[in-house]
Amino acid sequence: MNKYVCTTCGIQYPGSQEEPERCPICEEERQYVNPDGQSFTTLDEMIRSGVYQNTILQEEPGLYSITTTPKFGIGQTAYLITNGRYNVLWDCVTYLDEKTIRTIEELGGIDAIAVSHPHYYSAQLEWAERFNAPLYLHRDDRNWVMEQSEGIQFWDGEELTLKEGISLHRLGGHFKGGAVLHWSQGGILLTGDIIQVVADTDWVSFMYSYPNLIPLPAGKVKEMAEKVEPLSFHKLYNAFHRVIAKDADQAVQRSAARYIMALEGKLFST
Repeated sequence: MNKYVCTTCGIQYPGSQEEPERCPICEEERQYVNPDGQSFTTLDEMIRSGVYQNTILQEEPGLYSITTTPKFGIGQTAYLITNGRYNVLWDCVTYLDEKTIRTIEELGGIDAIAVSHPHYYSAQLEWAERFNAPLYLHRDDRNWVMEQSEGIQFWDGEELTLKEGISLHRLGGHFKGGAVLHWSQGGILLTGDIIQVVADTDWVSFMYSYPNLIPLPAGKVKEMAEKVEPLSFHKLYNAFHRVIAKDADQAVQRSAARYIMALEGKLFST
């Protein structure tokens, strides 16, 4: 039995004798099927190839980034908050080898895992089981979970406190259960791509589909901005190693206002 992994989105599937015939995550309009066709691998094959490795970097005190190189799947970055005796992995990557495990254990291990939305579910159960950590996913996205487990903790509503100073907030938008993580001690908001840092890193944007460039309605963007406005943060990290290094709270509000003006035809004439 192999746990096959989609090479386009990085999602791991339950054990089976044969490769899945399709990947529902990729077939949905927010993602895409590779033009060369659907293909699968396994984590064991990735490790045996000797091609991949995880780069773990300290971004600032108490915050580490985890990125797989060369790029695999969507290519997202995960983040590890080392908060005293309680470490949280935010978002996830597919690749997990013994070197990665040793490095994370040296940093204190993982006490909880939380994922922003289904595109980053990757090999989340592999990570959760290896570190014996509960996995927190918003219930609104449970239909996108390809592999079920008693270790998954589906949370409801708009907010969940994992530990004092570390909380999850449902913003919706990109996915109905799309969430961000607020780390108040660090003054940081981790957003996956629920809020996306753009090329000009004084700004963010909001999309229903990033690869297919499907925007969100103005009303939804306004709602998302209102939900993060009460949170205190000055830095924002997205899923692709882009950072707003100062006044990130203002950048989100300014960007939402610009986005809404553009959709309403008030920003420019063309």
